[in-house]
Amino acid sequence: MTAYEAVKVRLDPTPRQERMLASHAGAARFAYNLMLSRICRQLSLGERPDWTMYAMRRWWNEWKDEIAPWWRENSKEAYNSAFEWLSQALRNWSDSRKGRRSGRRVGWPKYKSKRTSIPRFAYTTGSFGLIDGDPKALRLPRIGRVHCMENTAKLVHGRRIVRMTVSRRAGAWYAALTVEQQPGAHPARKARRRDYPVGVDLGVKTLATLSDGTVLPNPHGYVRARHRLRHAQQTLSRRDKDTNHGRGSNRRYKALDRVRRIHARIAAQRADRIGKLTAWLAATYPDISIEDLNVRGMTRNHRLAKHVLDAGFAEFRRQLEYKTARAGTRLHVIDRWYPSSKTCHRCGTVKAKLSLGERVYHCDGCGLTMDRDLNAAVNIMVAGSAPETLNARGGDVRRPGSSEATQTPVKREPSGHESAVRLGAAPGNRGM
Repeated sequence: MTAYEAVKVRLDPTPRQERMLASHAGAARFAYNLMLSRICRQLSLGERPDWTMYAMRRWWNEWKDEIAPWWRENSKEAYNSAFEWLSQALRNWSDSRKGRRSGRRVGWPKYKSKRTSIPRFAYTTGSFGLIDGDPKALRLPRIGRVHCMENTAKLVHGRRIVRMTVSRRAGAWYAALTVEQQPGAHPARKARRRDYPVGVDLGVKTLATLSDGTVLPNPHGYVRARHRLRHAQQTLSRRDKDTNHGRGSNRRYKALDRVRRIHARIAAQRADRIGKLTAWLAATYPDISIEDLNVRGMTRNHRLAKHVLDAGFAEFRRQLEYKTARAGTRLHVIDRWYPSSKTCHRCGTVKAKLSLGERVYHCDGCGLTMDRDLNAAVNIMVAGSAPETLNARGGDVRRPGSSEATQTPVKREPSGHESAVRLGAAPGNRGM
């Protein structure tokens, strides 16, 4: 079975190429808004429009010379990608109304704005992709050779590129390459150095604490950049937004670009940190156990929401799931109601209350004293080794005491490594 993987690289276009990229993105936005207006007009007249991508393409090919005589300046793929995205948005709206989609309802598609929407377009056919003998460049039809910031050929690793989406975020252009991932075709990973299971306790003070004593620090990217971000947002608030027919002054959009660049840098640092940590975990340990955290519920605490979102718990788990599957590592997800922080891993005593301010765990039963995150990581490791633990998202999560059976960890005799950790002889921080 063929799987797909995304490879995102930053482009380094010339000023002329930047204008052409913006022209392609503007053409895609024009086609999207034009077709959405036509569908809305048909619905207002009581007609039943055909909003499949192929129907939109046929109508566009019939009327494009009269509606947009300049269409030849851009690649046809820019218009086709707009029809594909609009067709998917309308299909999602229709399925949501018919109850075919779980979760919240999907609203009617909105028009794309030149100022607020993300400029983007995609290539699915034609001679796009890598250039032989030029590993740090990509070929874009109608635009030509565009230099890249990194070795794209090394990232693609000889796999076939089936799609390339070009977008602009915070003043920089990026190309997202969708490549085929054949079984066993991924570059070889480094051999694992440790042959014992590990439990991972995610937190705000430290991003992750492992059951073997390894501590992965949390750099707090948003907290460190909040002063620069606050200053940029204050400058933006002073700029006039009522000039230029209500669209705002040019100085306001320059200030807005500065705010966007700061946010983009924070997001890039977070993605880089999580990507490296999850790849290291998947390549180092044969069995990994984590908790099924309720991130949405944690963000309801307004004192912690900023720090929880800055840590990226949901993204950490998402990347760990597919990277462990790709590396052949077993991933175990523990029930979110399992009291890993309140339970003593030596005697099993469960505390009734444990405030977030108590960073050292003191057991009233056996007198154990150790770091609360390390204690939770050991409990997660033991619970993940139980036979009842489900892999990844393989089962329902219910609160203990409900009418149906719940997932409960089974105690077992600890291995030699676990006994060393329980006796307080856990190895120190081995780094990465």
